Amino acid sequence: MTSPLTPDDIARLPYRPCVGIMLMNRDGHVFLGQRRDRSVEAWQMPQGGIDSGEQPRAAALRELEEETGIPARQVRILAELPQALHYDLPQHLVARTWGGHYRGQEQTWFLMRFLGRDDEIDIATEHPEFTAWRWYPAERLEEMIVPFKREVYRAVLARFSALIAPET
Repeated sequence: MTSPLTPDDIARLPYRPCVGIMLMNRDGHVFLGQRRDRSVEAWQMPQGGIDSGEQPRAAALRELEEETGIPARQVRILAELPQALHYDLPQHLVARTWGGHYRGQEQTWFLMRFLGRDDEIDIATEHPEFTAWRWYPAERLEEMIVPFKREVYRAVLARFSALIAPET
């Protein structure tokens, strides 16, 4: 889009269909990746678009492998949120994100347990999204996340809280 988007233009845009993955290790800590495409430090859980005709579960497993190198056999899906959550991008990001076609993302979230070893995680993938990664305590995720995604992260944490725990 060549002309600036007005708030009314943005309000008419759809949300991008997407998945989000809360990946938990055996200690109950959550995977965070530091975004490569941001000039300021920004961390997030793996996420990505759902391809046309793709089911959310398949998209989540594909995105996880694309962003972390972790194949489906190295995770166990523990839960899926029954309803998608959404967030709006800040107005100044809409025109330069996804070609200005979406106002934000509508995400189907999955909680997964990582069954492998840390040295099997490889963020140097074909199209890298992260420059670094870490395991982080779930109760402190919000402090690492950009403000416009915090409400979604709080909702994900609240809905998965009963399952976020060390493996027994």
